[in-house]
Amino acid sequence: MASELEPEVQAIDRSLLECSAEETAGKWLQATDLTSEVYQHLAHYVPKIYCRGPNPFPQKEDMLAQHVLLGPMEWYLCGEDPAFGFPKLEQANKPSHLCGRVFKVGEPTYSCRDCAVDPTCVLCMECFLGSIHRDHRYRMTTSGGGGFCDCGDTEAWKEGPYCQKHELNTSEIEEEEDPLVHLSVDVIARTYNIFAIMFRYAVEILTWEKESELPADLEMEEKSDTYYCMLFNDEVHTYEQVIYTLQKAVNCTQKEAIGFATTVDRDGRRSVRYGDFQYCEQAKSVIVRNTSRQTKPLKVQVMHSSIVAHQNFGLKLLSWLGSIIGYSDGLRRILCQVGLQEGPYGENSCLVDRLMLSDSKLWKGARSVYHQLFMSSLLMDLKYKKLFAIRFAKNYERLQSDYVTDDHDREFSIADLSVQIFTVPSLARMLITEENLMTIIIKTFMDHLRHRDAQGRFQFERYTALQAFKFRRVQSLILDLKYVLISKPTEWSDELRQKFLEGFDAFLELLKCMQGMDPITRQVGQHIEMEPEWEAAFTLQMKLTHVISMMQDWCALDEKVLIEAYKKCLAVLMQCHGGFTDGEQPITLSICGHSVETIRYCVSQEKVSIHLPVSRLLAGLHVLLSKSEVAYKFPELLPLSELSPPMLIEHPLRCLVLCAQVHAGMWRRNGFSLVNQIYYYHNVKCRREMFDKDIVMLQTGVSMMDPNHFLMIMLSRFELYQIFSTPDYGKRFSSEITHKDVVQQNNTLIEEMLYLIIMLVGERFSPGVGQVNTTDEIKREIIHQLSIKPMAHSELVKSLPEDENKETGMESVIEAVAHFKKPGLTGRGMYELKPECTKEFNLYFYHFSRAEQSKAEEAQRKLKRQNREDTALPPPVLPPFCPLFASLVNILQSDVMLCIMGTILQWAVEHNGYAWSESMLQRVLHLIGMALQEEKQHLENVMEEHVVTFTFTQKISKPGEAPNNSPSILAMLETLQNAPYLEVHKDMIRWILKTFNAIKKIRESSSTSPVAETEGTIMEESSRDKDKAERKRKAEIARLRREKIMAQMSEMQRHFIDENKELFQQTLELDSSTSAVLDNSPVVSDVKLIALGPAQTQVPEQRQFVTCILCQEEQEVKVESRAMVLAAFVQRSTVLSKNRRKFIQDPEKYDPLFMHPDLSCGTHTGSCGHIMHAHCWQRYFDSVQAKEQRRQQRLRLHTSYDVENGEFLCPLCECLSNTVIPLLLPPRNIFNRSNFSDQPNLSQWIRTISQQIKALQVLRKEESTPNTASSKNSENMGELQLPEGFRPNFHPKNPYSESIKEMLTTFGTATYKVGLKVHPNEEDPRVPIMCWGSCAYTIQSIERILSDEDKPLFGPLPCRLDDCLRSLTRFAAAHWTVASLSVVQGHLCKLFASLVPNDSYEDLPCILDIDMFHLLVGLVLAFPALQCQDFSGVSLSTGDLHIFHLVTMAHIIQILLTSCTEENGMDQENPTGEEELAVLALYKTIHQYTGSALKEIPSGWHLWKSIRAGIMPFLKCSALFFHYLNGVPSPPDIQVSGLSHFEHLCNYLSLPTNLICLFQENNEIMNSLIESWCHNSEVKRYLASERDAISYPRESNKLIDLPEDYSSLINQASNFSCPKSGGDKSRAPTLCLVCGTLLCSQSYCCQTELEGEDVGACTAHTYSCGSGAGIFLRVRECQVLFLAGKTKGCFYSPPYLDDYGETDQGLRRGNPLHLCKERFQKIQKLWHQHSITEEIGHAQEANQTLVGIDWQHL
Repeated sequence: MASELEPEVQAIDRSLLECSAEETAGKWLQATDLTSEVYQHLAHYVPKIYCRGPNPFPQKEDMLAQHVLLGPMEWYLCGEDPAFGFPKLEQANKPSHLCGRVFKVGEPTYSCRDCAVDPTCVLCMECFLGSIHRDHRYRMTTSGGGGFCDCGDTEAWKEGPYCQKHELNTSEIEEEEDPLVHLSVDVIARTYNIFAIMFRYAVEILTWEKESELPADLEMEEKSDTYYCMLFNDEVHTYEQVIYTLQKAVNCTQKEAIGFATTVDRDGRRSVRYGDFQYCEQAKSVIVRNTSRQTKPLKVQVMHSSIVAHQNFGLKLLSWLGSIIGYSDGLRRILCQVGLQEGPYGENSCLVDRLMLSDSKLWKGARSVYHQLFMSSLLMDLKYKKLFAIRFAKNYERLQSDYVTDDHDREFSIADLSVQIFTVPSLARMLITEENLMTIIIKTFMDHLRHRDAQGRFQFERYTALQAFKFRRVQSLILDLKYVLISKPTEWSDELRQKFLEGFDAFLELLKCMQGMDPITRQVGQHIEMEPEWEAAFTLQMKLTHVISMMQDWCALDEKVLIEAYKKCLAVLMQCHGGFTDGEQPITLSICGHSVETIRYCVSQEKVSIHLPVSRLLAGLHVLLSKSEVAYKFPELLPLSELSPPMLIEHPLRCLVLCAQVHAGMWRRNGFSLVNQIYYYHNVKCRREMFDKDIVMLQTGVSMMDPNHFLMIMLSRFELYQIFSTPDYGKRFSSEITHKDVVQQNNTLIEEMLYLIIMLVGERFSPGVGQVNTTDEIKREIIHQLSIKPMAHSELVKSLPEDENKETGMESVIEAVAHFKKPGLTGRGMYELKPECTKEFNLYFYHFSRAEQSKAEEAQRKLKRQNREDTALPPPVLPPFCPLFASLVNILQSDVMLCIMGTILQWAVEHNGYAWSESMLQRVLHLIGMALQEEKQHLENVMEEHVVTFTFTQKISKPGEAPNNSPSILAMLETLQNAPYLEVHKDMIRWILKTFNAIKKIRESSSTSPVAETEGTIMEESSRDKDKAERKRKAEIARLRREKIMAQMSEMQRHFIDENKELFQQTLELDSSTSAVLDNSPVVSDVKLIALGPAQTQVPEQRQFVTCILCQEEQEVKVESRAMVLAAFVQRSTVLSKNRRKFIQDPEKYDPLFMHPDLSCGTHTGSCGHIMHAHCWQRYFDSVQAKEQRRQQRLRLHTSYDVENGEFLCPLCECLSNTVIPLLLPPRNIFNRSNFSDQPNLSQWIRTISQQIKALQVLRKEESTPNTASSKNSENMGELQLPEGFRPNFHPKNPYSESIKEMLTTFGTATYKVGLKVHPNEEDPRVPIMCWGSCAYTIQSIERILSDEDKPLFGPLPCRLDDCLRSLTRFAAAHWTVASLSVVQGHLCKLFASLVPNDSYEDLPCILDIDMFHLLVGLVLAFPALQCQDFSGVSLSTGDLHIFHLVTMAHIIQILLTSCTEENGMDQENPTGEEELAVLALYKTIHQYTGSALKEIPSGWHLWKSIRAGIMPFLKCSALFFHYLNGVPSPPDIQVSGLSHFEHLCNYLSLPTNLICLFQENNEIMNSLIESWCHNSEVKRYLASERDAISYPRESNKLIDLPEDYSSLINQASNFSCPKSGGDKSRAPTLCLVCGTLLCSQSYCCQTELEGEDVGACTAHTYSCGSGAGIFLRVRECQVLFLAGKTKGCFYSPPYLDDYGETDQGLRRGNPLHLCKERFQKIQKLWHQHSITEEIGHAQEANQTLVGIDWQHL
């Protein structure tokens, strides 16, 4: 197929390439009818360039289009070669002072909270960093794409509109000059021609709707039968559905289908098949059939290839126009002119309109191209921005209707440009006055919500999914309204007033439809059947909240507007209440000689609604009348006399009664919908325009009517009138022993009613109600929030209402009321209330929820007790009311109020006869306190000759009237003061009496009669003393009782500890202690401790007793007893790796015998240190497996551990484990035979071993040759050759019990399986190697951690580490007993041969490519397999010592070869000691053996320094290894930190402190060995610089360096495009913290296959970079991600904090984030300690939702 196509393609290319742009342009210049010329050219060439086959070739197409199609236009436009023409235009142009950079998806944007006019004004990173705002309070967010940078726009910023870069361009801005003056006349004419033709062509072809024919002037002569089956994007179908359908319809592979789907999602359309009409039609029918089941089918069209070609070129043209106008403002101006020019067909015929109105018919790609063009042209030209805004407003209704029916997201709709237009203050004002924009928006909104009930209210019942979808879209109109209102006018013109009030009328119409919507009736008898739809109404209310507030703000700015708005609002409210009294009978209420007429209405029986926006708006406006003093300046203009207070308060009162009844449990049967409505009514998001305004409306009503009348109406609405109007009703009520529920309900209602009165009098912190300003209001909110508990910044912000700019105003006042406490390593920074603010605490603060109120009360009383004050929480002193509300306070001294108070106190005095509650009393006491405070304020602030009308004290001193002579309120309080059942309220009553006396004093300071007063005080004093004594006595008794209990408890504790000693030993050791075994070791302190060799310190054998965590039995660890095991976790690790690119190609054939010094991948073993019997563990693990099988049959919930891989959780601490390590005694003591006195020296020993190895090899060879005859001869030969005392056919007996042997095999196999990623096979010869390797690697990684943290080597290790290392080392030393002896001997021979050359091995690594510590561990642990057959008397410990010396020398040579780089100028001051001289001599030897390829000799001092530094890690690891192997305690010198310990280590390891002595002592053999090492070809290559080698000491691996400021990370990530899908921006860029690679996570495009499964980029990366474990930072979410394997993962808190010490996961708050070094250190430590998998395990156990996430797709 391909081969046939090739020549044809080339042929086309030739004819196209011969086409010259210059000639074509010349032809066009001559043409009379330019349009038809250009069209002919396009008709001929476009189909030849675009759409030539099934797959597009964008590079080739663009190249040809530039050459054949765009080139001529550029020539024509410039009139010369565009390469010269455009730069000339650019030079003549003045650079713009607007930035206008269009944001990519995920790019960081910045908004200044101090200077931005509204939150939509943003800067790009470059402008932000160069602006003054970087030092202000700014918000950082990531862009969703599509907006642009507002730098340079003076209307967007209150100050600092320019960054440094754009400031330069502002100097020479004169008044609006016409940019066309910089262009010559003929350039203008030509540009105009070409732009007009091209723009028209593009619009025409993009909005063309026929599928198989072109516009007449573009038709070709001969038409081919080539069609595309074009699939379009929609937001209904999922990726999976589309992929599945495509595989069926056009039988492609899944990979191709994913490619198609990704392109469709990105560009909005993609051809999925190319061929003749029939062929494409068939694919279309399959797709439609397959996707039309549940929803509407996918949109598919069969289009002729030439149409697609022209459309592709149309898009190319629009982008070309966008880039051309970048050269010059003049060109931009011409394009705008062309776009907005009225066409021949009248209304809406200009090109811009045509594009906008067909927006919803275009596909995603086309939309974004032309939106970009509009942004770079129309919105960047100030003159045309205005004209475009007018066109946009004129078409607003149609555009919004298109958007509502379209299914693409808002960001792909032209309607989204409203944010660019409506937020510009001058444009918004112009559109309101000239286009009546406010009214248009509101009317359009109302048109879309057509469902109304009989009263014309919105009705959201039976809310279908489609309506819900539509409703979500319609809400964007409210957003537009918000944009229009967001900047408030400073001066008003008459037109603006008129148009605003017109808009206000429309708005009132909208609110009128909401007044009383979703009415509810109380369910009695049975529970409601269907929960009514309530969310839609509340969503509408929430969205409108800010608009309602902003409407009031606008009204407040102009007195005329305010008066008019008030009148209009009142009129509408009257209409709503039109049928107010119809059908409701009037009744008369009377109490205490007052009577009032009202209507009979029961909230618990009639309909009631929570939605009263008209009343609430009126309340808001009423407050504004007071605040702006209009009420006092122009009372004659206001209809205040027409107001009927009972009508105003009616509905808000019903609403509050509803809340009270719900709280009293009377509406239980109405289900959750009502509970939720009440919750939102009080919630911080809605309360500003709901609950708060209802309180204000009641305050308004009360301030205009007789308080007695109000209270009676209120009693009647609360359905409590009966109780208070009938004397002794309460007694009768309780004596009739009515239903307990009813009593409870009434009590709650009385409490709620009293609470409401407290709120009406006490809530005067809104400017306009009380004489306060806004900061007082915010301060009070914060004080009350912090009274509950200290809070983090984000919690506080959440609990405060936001204004339309997302500001709470908190920052300005927080310093005054709170202290900030910085966070530690975890947790967040907290604000704590300043102590002096507690006096402002009001227990009945109206924004407390019930729970918050009780918490706050508890916290405040506790505080007072701590400060040794009495625990009364008196009402705080309040600011005075504004004059309009001043009469409100009289409610406190009205007769009905006093009657209510008296009645309740009476109940409390005769506390048995009545049903009353303490909360009721508490509220009454609070009210009395408020009244007293009020009176005190009045008296203190009274003017001369004024009489204080507030006489509460006199009224409460008077006893009741004649018939029943009830005692006065004061008398009852004095009675209650000593009531034993009111302990809690005593302090409060005492405070009231004290305040009462103080007021009396003030009143009487003018009159005379001091006697009575003192009497009262004396009486009070004595009673107080009695009280104090009583309190003291009680406190003493309580203290004694407490002490007794504590003593008993500690006794019990001690008892318990004695009984369970071992348990406590274990738990205590977890923190410090080097495990119990060492602590008790009876070592004489002055003995020199030596860890290995014939002189090894002999430690008396310790008996070790341990307890199994499963069966709690204690057992001694012995050789022959049942095995005890530790839960352990083995994992592959690259934490120490110096080369992450290395990868085991074929694990089945890989030979791990020699570890390369780059440690590219090791096997790490960790343990939680909990001990079990092997058989208990086996039983436990079997049950885990059985449970897993049952679980799989039942349901597919993942667990946090993978049983199939042998994982389980430690039964005690739930730590993730995948195997167990057996506990053993020091194995060397078991194999070591008695020491003979004369041990061979190194060279003799090497000779002996070499002979033994030779003999072994001969024997092995014979075993493998089957010829019997020869074997006889060779046997004799062998006997001749055998060294003295060597018996190769001797097989030692295994000392261990069966169960220990089984566990040795179990752990060995597990290490092998995990370390090599192969199937378990206990016979495999590599098992012992993997065990030794794991032991070496784990010791190395622990040494690294200790060095990095500067901790001493043998300091107090955590118990779990200590136990793990001990068990692991001993296990590795004992493992050879269960392996095949010949295999272990084979390994030993090969390892030995790498140091002491042997002819029988060819492919051994050179000395540079062996990690010496791994080699040491392997040699030492394999040596017993050879030594057990040697009966010549050489002891095991001699072997250890010689092996150790040999490896140490090899390591020194390694260091000298690789790591001694010269540092100049260090010579002169350093004297040369013996070490230096010895090193120099050694260096000379090497120099000679390497054939002088070694660098020139540096100073001896420097060489010695390098050796000491380079060998230190090796010595430390060896010390740990031999310490755990032989059980010799560590010398105390090494247990302290700070010193370098080099000498101590050498002593402990029986090395000379001058390491070079080793070479001198064994001169003759060492020289030959050094020679053989240096002669290796690899060493020569290295010295000739042909290859690299690791140098020592190896640097410690760190996580990557993160930038201090988080936004630079966001910026880096926004420039990162997905590596697979051609330059597409990645949706979830994720940074690997180990190696710094950016990955495209969580997307189809970057999925790869791993072990037969599709995995995401991060999972794939963990395998290559971290051998299965990974640490990532998800940049857009600011979240750390831990991954381990395919099924495990968790999120971890990021190391970035804002200024308030909080992380911001998901970047929701947008505060600037900075790197917290300590937290990053913590993550790094987790990585170093190999605890990532363990962290994930704990996180998944704690949070089950984490288990269900498909981590492998990230």
